Amino acid sequence: MTSHRFVGALFLGVALPLAPSQAQTPPVQPQDARLAAATLKPERIVLSLTADPTTEMAVTWRSAPGAVGMVQYAKATSSPDFVKTPMTLAATTDDATLPVREDPAFRAAYHSAVLKGLEPNRVYAYRVGDGAQWSEWFQFRTARKDAAPFRFIYLGDMQNQILSEASRTLRMAFRQAGDAAFTIHAGDLVNRHDSDAEWGEWFAAGGFLYAQTPQMPTPGNHEYVRDEAARAGSSITGQWRRQFTLPDNGPADLPAGRETNWYTDYQGLRLISVDSMQVDRDEVARKSIVAWLDGLLAHNPNRWTVLFLHFPLFSSDPGRDNPKVRAALKPLIDKYHVDLVLQGHDHGYARGAIGPNGPSADKAGSTYAVSVAGPKMYEVAPLAWARKTASRTQAYQVIDVAPNKLTYRAYTATGEPLDAVTLRHRR
Repeated sequence: MTSHRFVGALFLGVALPLAPSQAQTPPVQPQDARLAAATLKPERIVLSLTADPTTEMAVTWRSAPGAVGMVQYAKATSSPDFVKTPMTLAATTDDATLPVREDPAFRAAYHSAVLKGLEPNRVYAYRVGDGAQWSEWFQFRTARKDAAPFRFIYLGDMQNQILSEASRTLRMAFRQAGDAAFTIHAGDLVNRHDSDAEWGEWFAAGGFLYAQTPQMPTPGNHEYVRDEAARAGSSITGQWRRQFTLPDNGPADLPAGRETNWYTDYQGLRLISVDSMQVDRDEVARKSIVAWLDGLLAHNPNRWTVLFLHFPLFSSDPGRDNPKVRAALKPLIDKYHVDLVLQGHDHGYARGAIGPNGPSADKAGSTYAVSVAGPKMYEVAPLAWARKTASRTQAYQVIDVAPNKLTYRAYTATGEPLDAVTLRHRR
């Protein structure tokens, strides 16, 4: 089971200018901004893949402070009798006081567990609770051992108006691809790293979907907090490892990169999360991540490789660029023929292929994509490398993976086709 080391961080707020309509509004007093207490009944339940999705599944949730955590699970059957003899697993619990933006003394119990010894390609039912208060029963399917076809969803930044406006993109993606094996989030899940209200919106946006389909995020800059003790001046929010149980297989010499740099192999696909904040802003971490990534790509038994991160190697906004990230990662992407590089941050849409010498035909280079799920938008420049661009467009992507081809499709938040490309293996 993943051994969580919950690291506290210094949370510093950023003062934002008031809109004209807000200028005369009295400031909210601290006692008025307090959150509702964490509930006795389990909440914010989310599945995550582990390094071995054929025999394991991770689950994370929270409840009222002082509560213990346990998981009951069983092989699902068409009969309701599976509930009579479930297996029970004790969770790892962090009963924490977490200084969130709305309440510096906020407390909750954060629980995580990894179900192990599962059968491949099998449906399991599970519920979480403390022995008295239980969630409903959810179901998930483990991965197959062979390179069988499957699909997954890719979402860019949700970040702003998460529940009111970004949720429609996520929900439309699930409406279209409800059988997705997992969902990846390319960073900036929320706007303010320490806002428990915003994290609550993120969990509400997905609701029960997160408890039945693994969610696999990589952090963005908005999941980082100013931290003078850190080499790069910032560190991952204390809510990251409390709220997700991600593969703990990143660079061994980079403790700060635990569960932010990770990988998993799923039915012929190697999926790799790269923490772009560390690559961009921490020279020591950058070297560790590059060496780790080189090893993953050099010794990859899978037919397909997808790398995802927050900062784009090639931006869609004319005023944004990430040269350190590009210089560190592109040589490896080119050398090992990475198939897809999926990104966020730029709040626009762009997709194209780039090889060692620049923009290329789809079959001659790695395919790069930038997308945004939420309503915050930036300009999209004319791009020499992009075959398709779109501005002011909330989008989601469905990627179908098969042994002989990978099909990437992008859709608008209303479900209309936006872009598509089919890739063949280049090794």
